[in-house]
Amino acid sequence: MCARRGFAGILWAALPSRLHCPMRFLHTADWHLGRVYHGVSLLEDQAHVLRGFVRLAADTRPDAILIAGDVYDRSVPPAEAVRLLDAVLTELVGELRIPVVMIAGNHDGPDRLAFGAGLLGGAGLTVRGPVAAEVAPVVLRDAHGEVAIWPLPYAEPAVVRGLLGDEAVADHHAALAAQLRQVRAAAGEGRRNVVVAHAFVAGGSECESERPLSVGGSGAVGAELFAGVDYVALGHLHRPQQVGDVRIQYSGSLLKYSFAEAAHVKSVNLVELAGDGRCTLERMPLPPRRDLRIIAGELAALVAAAAADPRRDDYILARLTDSGALLDAMGKLRAAWPNALAIERPELVGDGPGRAAADHRRIRVPDLFASFHAEATGLALDEAAVAALERIVGRLEREERHA
Repeated sequence: MCARRGFAGILWAALPSRLHCPMRFLHTADWHLGRVYHGVSLLEDQAHVLRGFVRLAADTRPDAILIAGDVYDRSVPPAEAVRLLDAVLTELVGELRIPVVMIAGNHDGPDRLAFGAGLLGGAGLTVRGPVAAEVAPVVLRDAHGEVAIWPLPYAEPAVVRGLLGDEAVADHHAALAAQLRQVRAAAGEGRRNVVVAHAFVAGGSECESERPLSVGGSGAVGAELFAGVDYVALGHLHRPQQVGDVRIQYSGSLLKYSFAEAAHVKSVNLVELAGDGRCTLERMPLPPRRDLRIIAGELAALVAAAAADPRRDDYILARLTDSGALLDAMGKLRAAWPNALAIERPELVGDGPGRAAADHRRIRVPDLFASFHAEATGLALDEAAVAALERIVGRLEREERHA
């Protein structure tokens, strides 16, 4: 493994035998600290998997850790979530002396996340919360030269448009393009460049637990924006994946945050960046305290099978195939599977959006209101009303993020 040398004004001694190793990063995102799912707080599960992450960091000794947004699940996080983040960052930066670069995602309150960032930067913790008019890199050095890490927090088009005074910034693609033009202008010759961003890159595979980035219109950005960048550490999509070539990567979420993610294998990316800018990647699994699983069959058979299942404490969605009436189905299920969260009866309710595997966060507020209006009045909203509703909801969501 490679030693690190130089970060935000702090120098580490490099071991001679490691001077020519590739620079290494741990890339993670979408921790969603404080998440509640089906009424159950996942904070203990998050603390468990983050203890594993700290052990992984201690074992691999990366040159830096990149956290690509959605650190918290909501803009005003619960106190317990703030304490957990503080404890994890204290271990990573204060005890292990590993630099951390962290950005705000669309779930985070950018100003709250970045509290104290000016003081913490000198200690090895770089936090970029609000979008700034000018972008500045975090620079690391190894035997091959400089690596510039460009933290680009989640940027709403209206915010970027106002900061830059550019009326052409009409959507997320244009907003990120404007930021990356600044990166290229300041990048300099001979540097390797790493971008940390929170965005939906077109071609990525979505799932139901991700909050849409755009109210009306498309929140997608094109992968071509990252041309010339050596590695792109992305957050937002919860499935670990690359978009296009190996340079553009989502690390995926810390845990499974909906039953739609039951088949995912959660991990973090261990990235090696060679002196010529080529990168290699290994996905490092993070075993959870409890898995999130879907089981299917008749209620009696599922109850009987639990005793022999070594993971009966997992979070469970039971898809019951019984055709008749069932008395206290959830009570009987939880007697065998103590952390059963939901039951589906596919043969009775069909395959619509109300299934338990779906996440209510994926249902847009304007769509909920339009459905309510149609049910209450018998009339669909006209185009003018839909447009007004989109504007109002968009403004309220922006105010909530910056409250």
